[in-house]
Amino acid sequence: MRYYAAAPKYVKTGVTKKTYALSPQYVKSKPEEVDEEAREIAKDAPVTSLHDSPIINNGVNNETTQPIDWSDSFFGLGLQPFPRDVADILLAPLSSEDIEIKPDGLLYLPEIKYRRILNRAFGPGGWGLAPRTESLISPKQISREYALICHGRLVSVARGEQDYFGGEEKITTALEGCKSNALMRCCKDLGIASELWDPSFIRVWKKKYCDEVFAEHVTTKKKKKLWKLKSSPALDYPYKQC
Repeated sequence: MRYYAAAPKYVKTGVTKKTYALSPQYVKSKPEEVDEEAREIAKDAPVTSLHDSPIINNGVNNETTQPIDWSDSFFGLGLQPFPRDVADILLAPLSSEDIEIKPDGLLYLPEIKYRRILNRAFGPGGWGLAPRTESLISPKQISREYALICHGRLVSVARGEQDYFGGEEKITTALEGCKSNALMRCCKDLGIASELWDPSFIRVWKKKYCDEVFAEHVTTKKKKKLWKLKSSPALDYPYKQC
């Protein structure tokens, strides 16, 4: 039998008196540990809690017959290399056209292209991301730890993060961004897009495909140097090239 992990003791609240309050579930299950003030806040305050802890298996886990609890298992990590045809796909050099650059000069590969490489290597359904913790929500950022599973083996563990602005209505989008960020970090251990962490490759690629230009913020009128692709006609809003 399998059970969901217990609800957290504290949850985020909109009450200005306290940023975090005891969750109603905890108040109900542990009344002897809760003072009157905390009980009232937990009962009346509008709270936001995802309650998305990974599923926990009850009892001894037999890897051959029972589902693996990926929230704490490292099953298959470093067991053996993947076949050569899979490795060739994972380690294939990047196409220059696939690489993008952020205004601050950081090179990156769009997240969807990591997924396409994994699909070519392992087949759709042959890999996936398993959450290892519940989502940690701060006022401006969400983070969560994920495990990359390929052909039933844990390959890598990474914590994804995503900033968000505009209030709680943006949390759902930020959760997806957090998952994508964790995927890209996990893929480093498979050697995917390893060039993007190679300083010599970065210097050569920037010189060949990028320009560093002066730009002005359209609202504040502040000027600064930003990076752009030579093939891109203009900078993205809110900057314009001087």
